[in-house]
Amino acid sequence: KKHLEKELQVQAKGIKVLSLFFVDRVANYRDYDSNGKPVAGKFAHAFVEAFTELSKEDRFKNIPWLKEPIERLHNGYFSVDKKGLLKDTNGSTQADDDVYNLIMKDKERLLSIDEPLRFIFSHSALREGWDNPNVFQICVLREMGETLERRQTIGRGLRLPVDKNGE
Repeated sequence: KKHLEKELQVQAKGIKVLSLFFVDRVANYRDYDSNGKPVAGKFAHAFVEAFTELSKEDRFKNIPWLKEPIERLHNGYFSVDKKGLLKDTNGSTQADDDVYNLIMKDKERLLSIDEPLRFIFSHSALREGWDNPNVFQICVLREMGETLERRQTIGRGLRLPVDKNGE
């Protein structure tokens, strides 16, 4: 709800709104069925359900990207193992570095109004060294550690936003 409300506030300025969710376990966002096929976890289901309901509200009808398929609006950035399966990590492994590099390389595309992704789910890959000025909401769906970890998590966003020209 806050994401969509913020979108209404800033859309005329060409500012893209992002929301960041930190999950406790990768499987709570994306899991695998008995055939090894990726399936939505409980957080993905809850997101889709809440978002679908909110997006029907009349006040949000003029948000153009709401016409996009919902699966293009949210995604998870997680480490993968050697078999290509998503996994939980502690934020300090080579797999975390690989995900971090992927996110950093796509940072400009992520800020583009034309890129439909607006809701980012992560386990540990975005804990340190990644930030985005257009993250307006950070939702922590996991236990938080020490004060430093809380500050670093909040520091992934909540900065002065930039428009489509980077200003």
